[in-house]
Amino acid sequence: MASEFTACRVSGDGNAAFPDKIIINDEYVIYCKSRVIGRKDVKIRHEAIGCVTLNKHLVFADVIIETRGGQVITAHGFMRSDAEEIVSLIG
Repeated sequence: MASEFTACRVSGDGNAAFPDKIIINDEYVIYCKSRVIGRKDVKIRHEAIGCVTLNKHLVFADVIIETRGGQVITAHGFMRSDAEEIVSLIG
């Protein structure tokens, strides 16, 4: 079963029109960022994730996913409770 988390539109960081999204299923973590034309999807196998951290702000938090290959993905503007749940599901 997949869990889907969408960043808050009022968080800033470009999320007003195109909020960041993280989808977690049994095999992958998928980061989605929509744009005016198209969408960027990054699919990472759980085995390839090296580290997941939170950058907590007053209300919102950023989820930072680092792969074992050195790729760093930063998803901005999630509610702190959602961000903590994302980390617990990935971790």
